[in-house]
Amino acid sequence: MNRKDFLQRSLAAGAATLILPSKVWAGASKNETMQVGLIGSGRMGCGNMMGILGNGARDEINARIVAVCDPDSRRSANGQMIAQEFYQERGESQVDIKTYEDYREMLQDDSIDAVVIATPDRWHALQGIAAANAGKHIYMQKPLTYSIPEGKALVEATRRNGVTLQVGSQQRSSVYFRRACNVVRNNWLGELKEVVVEIPTDQGRLDYIEMPVPENLNYDLWLGCAPETPYTELGVHSQEIKPNRRYGARPGWLQRRDFCLGMITGWGSHMYDIAQWGIGTDVDGGPVELRSKGEFPDRGLFNVHVGYEGEALYENGVIVRSKNGKAGVTFIMEDGQAYCTRGGMQCSDPELLRREPAASEISLYESKSHERDFLIAAREGRDGVCPVEVGHRTNTLCVLHDISMQLGGRKLNWDPQTEQIIGDTEASKLMEVPMRAPWSL
Repeated sequence: MNRKDFLQRSLAAGAATLILPSKVWAGASKNETMQVGLIGSGRMGCGNMMGILGNGARDEINARIVAVCDPDSRRSANGQMIAQEFYQERGESQVDIKTYEDYREMLQDDSIDAVVIATPDRWHALQGIAAANAGKHIYMQKPLTYSIPEGKALVEATRRNGVTLQVGSQQRSSVYFRRACNVVRNNWLGELKEVVVEIPTDQGRLDYIEMPVPENLNYDLWLGCAPETPYTELGVHSQEIKPNRRYGARPGWLQRRDFCLGMITGWGSHMYDIAQWGIGTDVDGGPVELRSKGEFPDRGLFNVHVGYEGEALYENGVIVRSKNGKAGVTFIMEDGQAYCTRGGMQCSDPELLRREPAASEISLYESKSHERDFLIAAREGRDGVCPVEVGHRTNTLCVLHDISMQLGGRKLNWDPQTEQIIGDTEASKLMEVPMRAPWSL
């Protein structure tokens, strides 16, 4: 049995998944504190850090935030203060949380065992590969990477270095999505025929003026491998930090193609993950045909898609239809439907949502907290509920939809085994995304 087969069967069976040759934590005493660093101290990063702080304080986990990194010194200081206040509220008087501007300097610290990466999408591959090469376990915000080749490289680096990588597709740690997918995977309502995925969209268009770069921001480092562009606050992130140390609106880079592909990867990473979990193609599968149509702003700073619909055909005949709407996934089977969203779940036969799979049936991996699952998996030297291959296959589906949109809705033929677009040189070239010098994989 090859690695992918074993991983797929383990995840489907809800087992502790693959044992990894972790350099740091496999077999380590739980009395040893796992030291965790945060790379990217913004809206999502601070949210993930709270999950690490709260779960790390549990005796059976024993993990601790020890460092915060951000090219914006106001943000790294804010993250540092959040962590310090957490430990001070629990009776500690002297709390040492280091701050860094450059993630490469943080990764040189051998005392750090794991990192949370919550940076703009263009950074994920470079920082993830560097962290894996440094022997750090990784909690990676979704989407896994910006491009498909970057995802393949990150999968390889993760496995070569024997570290745990948990992708931040936290819906896998929700009972709503897991139970709905149990219904589908066990054919309790008959064979799966169709999946309908709904994702929100952006508004697009924003006129802006170039602004001086604030002294607290290393803008060149923030850009990283992305093209050099003039600074404007609305296109990066707000300089406002609220009294409760939280951030407000979504940062502007989420609507700029130089840094992110928009909601197709933003919300698509969540919803397509669940779609493929239900289909059973989340580890090493994917569609064989795909087509998408998108609407894009005619001008302005925000230039990701503002409207979208798509369709993907899988080898087993299942069709995944996509459209804009309230985020959710509907599975259509021979004898009924199951629907799941963050607010709940529905089923043609509600009793099936409470049914526990028999020993001979598929019982998907159960996690009740995404950050907790990551910390336990890293300590035990194994995969969590959303390992690197799963994040890569989900992101592949998202990026293929984007490529089809860029080509005006052209149908793409995809080989999920070789991970190549078949018979379309123009589309294949769009898989490769250049990096600004001196950055490279």
